[in-house]
This record gives sequence, structure tokens and C-alpha cells, in this order.
Amino acid sequence: MSDRPTAPVPPRLAEWERRTEMPLLVASVVYLAGYTIHVLMPRSTRPWHDVALLLVAVPWLLFAVDYGARLHLSGQGRRFARTHWLDTLTLLLPPLRPLRVVQLYTRFQLRRKEPRLSLHARVMAYAGTSALLLGYTASLAVYQQERGAPDSTIRTFGDSVWWACATLTTVGYGDAVPVTALGRVIAAGLMACGLALLGAVTGSFSSWLVQLFSRQDEKGPPGSG
Repeated sequence: MSDRPTAPVPPRLAEWERRTEMPLLVASVVYLAGYTIHVLMPRSTRPWHDVALLLVAVPWLLFAVDYGARLHLSGQGRRFARTHWLDTLTLLLPPLRPLRVVQLYTRFQLRRKEPRLSLHARVMAYAGTSALLLGYTASLAVYQQERGAPDSTIRTFGDSVWWACATLTTVGYGDAVPVTALGRVIAAGLMACGLALLGAVTGSFSSWLVQLFSRQDEKGPPGSG
């Protein structure tokens, strides 16, 4: 591993991120609401369908403008896409955009001198929230692809949520599985993310337990002093 110090954030970029933090957080929530309406509302309800498209399109434009501005202000050129890979993914892959909620909240916490949560709690909260958002958006995306496919076992949104829970926890009952090509791509991505997030939560919880029992062992049994 390299011991080179992390490059400081340019002042103009830091100021831009500070000013756009809350608007982008709101845009992420609006996008998730619009995507939910777009998938779950019947196409026959035309006004709601148009509103959903607007709620999806406007936040995407804001994300695109923010990405372009940060790319320019960072001075990194093409390296920006690699060093800010989550920003790039959330711009290119719509179902991942709600993850900006977690990313922006984490950025806000890092600016605090004394974060409210301990390191282990922050890792578990980050991983848990990411898993919930990923599972929900993956449920929407898979339901959108699978509901009209021949021989599909995912016919309702409830089926899709059940599939996402089984996939994220790596249980894989097999009673509900995607049959479309895009549905299977989403499933593969969710399985990979599920393994990583589950490992992060399990590792942090185990580390917290080890520290807790170590402190108890150092104190000794009651009355030993």
C-alpha cells in the first residue's frame, strides 16, 4: 500500500460541494419518489406518469450539472471518473442514484469534529442504509423488467421485494428469479453488493463484540479488585 498523503481538495471544489450538498440530497430523494411512481403507477394514469418522468428527469439533469462542475473544478481531467467512481456510476446507472443519499450523509458526518456515532456504528449504519436503498431500487428495477416477461416468477412488486431480500442476504430460495437479460444483470450486481455489505456489517459487529469483551476482561470479574 502507498503511504502518499491524500491530495487536498481544491478550495473551489470544496465550496461547490458544500453549497450543493443539500440540494443534491433533496434531488436524490425526489428521484427515488419519481422512479417509484414511474414503476408502480399504472400507465393508464397519464398525469401521474408525466409527473413521474419529470421527477426523474430534473434530478438527473442536476446530477449531470454537478458532475460536470466537479469534474472541471477538480482539475483531475479523466482521472476524475476513476477517483469518483460512485459519482460516475450514479450518473450512468439510474437505479444507483439514491445511493447519493448515503454518500452525502457520510460527507456531512466527516465534516463534524466529533461524529455522533462510533466507527463501528457508522460502518454498520452506512452498510445497512446502502443495503436498504439498493434492495428497494433493485426491486423496482427488476419488477419493471420482469412483470410482463413470459414465464416470469416475479409478477408483483411484493414478489420483487422478496427476491431482493433473498438475494441481498445471499439466501437464494429460488422461488422468484429473474428471467430477462437485464433482470439477471441487476441480480448479479445485487448479489455482489450484498456480499460486500453483509461482510462489512458482520465484520464491524464482530470487531465491536471483540472490543467489548476485551474491555470486560481487562476490568476482571466483579470483586476481583
